[in-house]
Amino acid sequence: IAGAQDHNVSINGGGAKAQYFASMGYFSQQGTTIGTGLDRLNTRINLDYKVSDRIRFKTDIAFTHSYNTRNYASSLTGDIVRAVAYKKMPNMSINEYSEQGLLTSNYFTPRFNSQGGFPGTFNPVALVNQASNTLTSERIIPHFQLQYAITRSDEWKGTFDVQFDISNNKTQSFLPQSATGALFTDITSNYATEADYDAFGLVTKTTINYNPKWSNRKRDFNSMWVINTSDFRNIGQTAMLPNLASAGLSDVTNDGRLVSSSVTSSPSQTRSMGALWYSSLSLSEKYIFNVGLRADGSSRFGPDNRFAFFPSISGKWNVSDEKFMNKFSSFVEYLGLRASYGMSGNTPAARYNYLYYGTYSATSFGYLGEGGVIPGNPQLENLRWEKSTDRNFGLNYVSPKRKVSIDADMYWKSTRDLIFYGLQTSSVNGYSTANLNGGTMDNIGWELNVTLNPIKTKVWNVDFNFNIAHNSNILREVSEQYPNFRGTGTVNGEYKTLLKINNPFGSFYGYKYKGVYADKAATIARGKSGEPITTPDGQGVFMRFNYPKVDYIFQPGDAMYEDINNDGNINEQDIVYLGNSNPEFTGGFGGSVSYKSLRLSGFFNYRYNYDVVNRIRMTTSNMTDLSNQSTEVLRRWHKEGDVTDVPRALWNAGYNWLGSSRYVEDASFVRLKTVTLSYTFSKSVLRRLQLSSLRAYVTAENLLTFTNYTGQNPEVQLRGSDPFRIAEDNALTPIGKTVTLGLSVTF
Repeated sequence: IAGAQDHNVSINGGGAKAQYFASMGYFSQQGTTIGTGLDRLNTRINLDYKVSDRIRFKTDIAFTHSYNTRNYASSLTGDIVRAVAYKKMPNMSINEYSEQGLLTSNYFTPRFNSQGGFPGTFNPVALVNQASNTLTSERIIPHFQLQYAITRSDEWKGTFDVQFDISNNKTQSFLPQSATGALFTDITSNYATEADYDAFGLVTKTTINYNPKWSNRKRDFNSMWVINTSDFRNIGQTAMLPNLASAGLSDVTNDGRLVSSSVTSSPSQTRSMGALWYSSLSLSEKYIFNVGLRADGSSRFGPDNRFAFFPSISGKWNVSDEKFMNKFSSFVEYLGLRASYGMSGNTPAARYNYLYYGTYSATSFGYLGEGGVIPGNPQLENLRWEKSTDRNFGLNYVSPKRKVSIDADMYWKSTRDLIFYGLQTSSVNGYSTANLNGGTMDNIGWELNVTLNPIKTKVWNVDFNFNIAHNSNILREVSEQYPNFRGTGTVNGEYKTLLKINNPFGSFYGYKYKGVYADKAATIARGKSGEPITTPDGQGVFMRFNYPKVDYIFQPGDAMYEDINNDGNINEQDIVYLGNSNPEFTGGFGGSVSYKSLRLSGFFNYRYNYDVVNRIRMTTSNMTDLSNQSTEVLRRWHKEGDVTDVPRALWNAGYNWLGSSRYVEDASFVRLKTVTLSYTFSKSVLRRLQLSSLRAYVTAENLLTFTNYTGQNPEVQLRGSDPFRIAEDNALTPIGKTVTLGLSVTF
């Protein structure tokens, strides 16, 4: 059980000329996993001063300070703490025993044990309690705005905004020898790291707005011109030092002087600018037309491709305002149709700021006692914007008295010149990969939102809402230079992923798991009609794996995979489509019931029909090493004749845990996301207490989850930008249940 608290206080006031607002908040939360937590302090001040009828100043300043404690995790540990805790042998003690057999306070962290050594395995309790990994962040965002009425009739208005974004992030981590058991001479012994990341951003926005006052009030026109600029600079510095004398000396600095075995820095800067023209025309409030043209430029591209243009057009028809709709007024209060077409663009990821330059990097290798530099990346002058074209059609419907509201959308988004990272190129120029435009993808889908308000009286109010969405991302084109697959599927624990034209991202492939060979006769290969395959002398041919490269002969108790082509050989030709990590449907539903001042509300979210590879289940049921195993292995095959779905245990041998449908699970779920019970105090109580408002509430989050998924949390995400990524559950921290007691007071 972890505690959390959230406190906020605000004050506002002013007069006809000036208004002010100030707030302060403090949030503190303990993490679900030992050694994790967050403390955050935030403040904001807003000032609004009206100089005259034509000039107005606005300013707001926000400041946030946060301190985040995390479990130690880096390339040194190789695995997250929870995954290691799953695999750790349960009969290995957390603490050491003395020679007298008494339990001591020292953690049991031998350099090597039967499961290996660090970083493959370690004492997870020792790591979360003794290793440290903290992130201290400070961020201040000052924003200033000037509004000026160019003409007294307010037909022409100008607005100028400037915003600064200044942040500092400091990471300090320490890996003590007592948590790993490493020798004091090892690099992982008392390993300290300190990193500092400073960022400065400047964003400006200049807007000219034209809104003529036409005598014909059935027409309304608005036009806007906008110019944006941005300049972001950052520098990162990292210092690392291993083999410190003790855990008490966990800082890489000594008396302010840097003492480190490795120091790196990474300065970076990027600039962008954009111009937008946008106009809107409304005729009798029934027909609304919008047109826009945007031009953007980014320093992440070369001079020939730095700028791109993105047009857009949209329209809306308020059908319910037509005269012929009067006959339908008994069941239509509002009906509107809308359509839009527009383009937008993406630049390379933030860490790729200088792709159009041929950069060089310092290397740790030297020659004749001198350091050197090596090429960092090729000069990509022809890299282009990633452009998306969006098409949307929507409908809005509202019944009389708003008892039913419907909002429906259909869309088609086509993205071309996808930026792929790591395309294979000829290494004759010294580079084997490059980041290039290399594909086209479509996103096609629809969304539906329905709101019902069947009961609304002075004392009762009941409403219900439901939303559902479907999206299909389909790969239409991919560069010949980009690998179209990853993995072979012939290695234990490995799934094959493909970039296949007209198939979605997130698809993965493997073998169909059919159970376990119960006896020797079951391992005989069979043809398409089910007849045994025999040799010319009448001897049965036994099932093999990956003949002739491996030629493993399946034995009783081994995993059984479907022989798709009935050739008696389980190999890549038997790999089939197993699933997709994109949900078929996502959405939520909920509602509220109010009786006078008492209100009960709740919301559910759901995902339907999406596949997850339960990687931690694979790790804890493969029975191939000394890792801890789940209770699933208790029903494993022991002797001929056993009928079970869990194969026999094999020590570093066999092919019982290939990437197959055995570990693919449908992670569909319905979760009670939030439920809130609140009470708003009456005006008579407020008068006695001299308050403007007073509300008490209790909110519970993530109380119930309905799913057939066997992992800790079915809401597994597709992470990162790797096109070969799939949803895998590697024992990430499960979602926590939260209960909040709150009191909202306004003076």
